[in-house]
Formats: sequence, structure tokens, C-alpha cells
Amino acid sequence: MSLQAIKFDRSRPDAVDVKVLDQLLLPYTTKYIPIRTIDDGYSVIKTMQVRGAPAIAIVGTLSVLTEVQLLQLESFARNQWFYDLSNWEAVRCKLLERITFLLSSRPTAVNLYNSVKDIRQIVSRSPDIKVLGRELFRYSCQLIDQDLANNMKMGDNGASFLLEGLQKDGFEEDFAVLTICNTGSLATSGYGTALGVIRSLWEKSQQASPSSSANKKARVSPRTPRLKHVFPLETRPYNQGSRLTAYELVHDKIPTTLITDSSIAYRIKTSPLPVKAAFVGADRIVRNGDTANKIGTYQLAIVCKQFGVKFFVVAPKTTIDNVTETGDGIIVEQRKPNEFRLVTGTAIDGNSEQPILSATSEPQSAKVGIAPPNVDVWNPAFDVTPHELIDGIVTEEGVFTKGNDGKFHLDQLF
Repeated sequence: MSLQAIKFDRSRPDAVDVKVLDQLLLPYTTKYIPIRTIDDGYSVIKTMQVRGAPAIAIVGTLSVLTEVQLLQLESFARNQWFYDLSNWEAVRCKLLERITFLLSSRPTAVNLYNSVKDIRQIVSRSPDIKVLGRELFRYSCQLIDQDLANNMKMGDNGASFLLEGLQKDGFEEDFAVLTICNTGSLATSGYGTALGVIRSLWEKSQQASPSSSANKKARVSPRTPRLKHVFPLETRPYNQGSRLTAYELVHDKIPTTLITDSSIAYRIKTSPLPVKAAFVGADRIVRNGDTANKIGTYQLAIVCKQFGVKFFVVAPKTTIDNVTETGDGIIVEQRKPNEFRLVTGTAIDGNSEQPILSATSEPQSAKVGIAPPNVDVWNPAFDVTPHELIDGIVTEEGVFTKGNDGKFHLDQLF
């Protein structure tokens, strides 16, 4: 069973229940945060309690839905002052203002922008708040269900593309792959984008194993390349790779070795298994294929190019920005300096090396300073990988490679 970043109880369409996993507390503590308003959605996105472009869009959408449903409760409506509920046009204007505020939580993630654009249209055409609630519920369900279906398609597309390419090159051995940040079920509605491809590769490799029941019955010796190991990067400074991706891979029992961001080249050089590919996610892909992703992705692409390791971006087509021409037009979010100067995690007892527990027997979080408190910090959340360094863009529609002109042609996705 996949880990759940978002719990969405849709059994009562007029009163949904939404909870978000606080990913800042992983891997030692599992705690869900209720989402009842747009402010709640903004907060968990801004503080990175939820992250991953698809998950951000889903949580943002659900926060608008829950706020609209809350406004329809008589008990709440009597005591709130923020909206003028006697005037639908006033409600509509205030809600559009609130949605703009929500978008400012993570400006680089295009999925949130696309969802907000759709929601604005729904708000603008709805004749009253009840119709709006029904339309937002329908849209939210469609967004979540489509994301999961697309994840599964991307996983199969990316895995099949790599395996077929390796076979064409005459490669028939076991191999390893690299990944950065977290792109799994914790970053999406389930399964994942780049980590979804790795999951699919693992499943196909298990099926191709000589010890599998299917191959034993057929009495054949498969000559299919098999994924045997994954090297997730720690992904400083927020450590999504060590806290989240490693957590998911261990949960799925996929052989994993966590490595530092600075050890990519030496790991490729010395790995006992040949590293044949890197799979990464994306927060925004522009028209020429330039890709914004978690800081460190650009250097991973450069190292892969040096060693001839295939580098793939995996993202649904909703992540593609069909307006911005090149990566120069991507706004890269700058994070707070103390997110770099301090490391946040679970407090560990220095002697036992076990989590320090609170009075309620829950692991306690702590911050540790790792830099002079007054040192200047440059802390971009993302970098932009030029399309020249990308071998393929994996989507639910298939895998896109560069043409003879050395450029990606993504127009058919727009």
C-alpha cells in the first residue's frame, strides 16, 4: 500500500474531510493536519509540510473546496465576518482575491498555477455558492483521480522506454538508477512521477527475475536488464531525499543506498552496479524543455552527461508551461536564509541514538544550527536544467526526445 500524503474523504460530497501529512516530521513521526480553509492550504504549502508539484495543486484545490463548503454551514456563516454572504458578487470577488493569495505560496510550481486558473473559471461562471461547491467537488475528484492514473501511465512509459533502450544497446545486466528530491506517493495523489518510474522498473525487474514464478514455469533465462538498486540523493537543504524518498523506498522494500548531494560523481564511478539512468521530477517545464526542479538537479544532470548516464525528467503534462519559451523566464523561488543555516529534524539522544520522546511519547522535533547565524545565505528552492542536458521527458502521453535539431517539440501536449 502506498504512503498517503493527502487523505481525502469524499463520501459526503457536501462536507468533505481533508487531512495532509506533515512531511517535516517524517520519518519518525506520522501526523496529519486538517485542511479547512484557504489559509490552511497556504500554510502547509508555504512551510513545505506538503510539497511536490502535483500534491501542491491538489492541496491548494481542496483548500478552496473546504472553505467554500465551510461558508455554507449555518453555524459558521453566523459567526464569520470575512465574507459578505448576503451578496454573491461580493463573495465571488473576495474568493478570487483569496485564490490569488493561495497562488503566492509556491510561485514556481506550475501545477498550482494551472489548477488556480481552472478554479477561477469555475468561480466566475457559478451562479451561486451551492453550484460552486458542487463544481469544485467534481473538479477536485477529477484532479486527484486523473493524477493517480497519469502517475501509473508515466511509470510504465518511463520504465519501458529505458529497458527497451538498454536492450537496443545490447545491455543485459543488472543496473542502478539515481534520483533527487521526492517524487513519489508523498508528492502526488499516489505512486509518483519519477519515483513512480522507479517503482515500475522494480516491478518489471521482479517479473523478469529468473526466480519469478512466471519465468520458472516458462523455463527460460530472461535477458532483460533488471533494476537492482536505487541511489537517492539527500537533497539539501530540506533533505527531501533522505527524509522522504529513502522512507518510501524502504517502505516498498526496494534496495536503496542514500548518498550525499556531493558524492554523485564518485558514486557513479565506483558503483558495483552500472548506473544507467537518473529520473527526476519537475515543478515547471517550459516550451523548449528547460526544467525547473529542486536545487541540485542541474548539477546532477551535468554529472550524468559527463558519465553518459541517461537523464530523464518525469512529469504530467499539467507541469508543462506552454507560455514561457525558455528557462530564463522561470521565476525561481528564494527560501528563507534560516532554512539553510538550520537543520530541522527529530531530536536524537546523543547516547542511545534514539529519538527523544515528549510527555505524550511522540518523537520531538528540533532545530540545529550549522552555520554562523549572521552569514549571508543564497537559498534558491530550485534550479533550471537546460534542455540540452535532458535525454527524455516522460509524460502520461509518452516519452518525448529531442529532434534532429537538438530541441524538444512539446507542442502536441499544449
